[in-house]
Amino acid sequence: MASIKVKFRPSTTAGKEGTIYYQIIQNRVIRQLKTDFRLFTHEWNNKNNSIIIGSDNRYDFLQSIQERINWDVKRLQSIIGRFENMHVIYTADDIISTFNKAVNEQSLFNFMQGTIAHLKQMGKIRTAENYSYALKSFMQFRQCKDVSEIDSDLMQLYEAYLHGKGAVRNSSSFYMRIFRAVYNRALEKGLINQCNPFRHVYTGVDKTVKRAVPLSAIKRIKNMNLSLQPNLEFARDMFLFSFYTRGMAFVDMAYLKKSDLQNGSLSYRRRKTGQLLVIKWERCMQEIINKYSTDSSSSYLLPILKYPYLDSHKCYRNILSGINRHLKEIAKLVNISTPLSMYCARHSWASAAKYKNIPLSVISEGMGHDSESTTQIYLASLDNTLVDNANAQILKSL
Repeated sequence: MASIKVKFRPSTTAGKEGTIYYQIIQNRVIRQLKTDFRLFTHEWNNKNNSIIIGSDNRYDFLQSIQERINWDVKRLQSIIGRFENMHVIYTADDIISTFNKAVNEQSLFNFMQGTIAHLKQMGKIRTAENYSYALKSFMQFRQCKDVSEIDSDLMQLYEAYLHGKGAVRNSSSFYMRIFRAVYNRALEKGLINQCNPFRHVYTGVDKTVKRAVPLSAIKRIKNMNLSLQPNLEFARDMFLFSFYTRGMAFVDMAYLKKSDLQNGSLSYRRRKTGQLLVIKWERCMQEIINKYSTDSSSSYLLPILKYPYLDSHKCYRNILSGINRHLKEIAKLVNISTPLSMYCARHSWASAAKYKNIPLSVISEGMGHDSESTTQIYLASLDNTLVDNANAQILKSL
């Protein structure tokens, strides 16, 4: 059976990037398959034939290359497996030509992999992660059989598959919106013709359980004495910091640098949209920073990513999971029925601003939303409360 090895060829010019290639061996015949992946010599482990993903400023780029390599190797192994199952005589050249033919033919799996890699190179890690989840789900639905195009019938079958697996409408819609975005990207590139494949599937957003908590609950959380429970205290403080900073997303909190705080203002770019936000620095924010400002060697403002030389994305996700678990304990201690999480801080700030009669446009800008329609989703449950209160007043007059 043929074998595949990932190899690195350093540049003959000092200081320049080398190239990755695949070595394919069949019946002792060796062939090379070139790639356009380039990296520096110090980013390659010759012993393990793998990429060294340790550079903070190149992490996302190197991670995307590693995933694309894994995808290529998986496809090469699939080609070899098909040849073996057919019980035919094949050569290393046959493997390469079959691989190149598949690459040249546009397919959904290949196009999405390229899109995911592009998102990671732009630093949109969370979006790339969501696209990866969607692709994995669709591949399971298709039993790893790729498609060159999608149509309305296929997407209806996929939606039915998701519902059969227990997905609610918002979950299936989440995946459908991702595939619609990928489809529109392919349309822009002129790779496909419009056939409206999503016209019979749900791509909206249903109202969900209220995630905001009132200011009175925020005050109770703030006044809790958690000095003997450091894990709960840290979770509470991160929740409050998000609320203080206009509902800052946890991923943005994790990557805040000390240099982002200058001249009484905190400036940062949302990792989700790239939008620049500037927040006036307040005393309550500084009190939290003072409490955790023990590591002078760290460049981060908050003690979330303590070890930047590790997988920072995985690190912050693990810490977020722990914080959300502790926040649910806090909710029980202060008798809050809403499932408390870091995301609640964002909803709560929007709701508090709405109660203060702050215009929707101001709330939207403060939260860094691309449009007011997104902010409306946050405030939907709040608006229901206002209507319910109005109805109660009417009923009292009967």
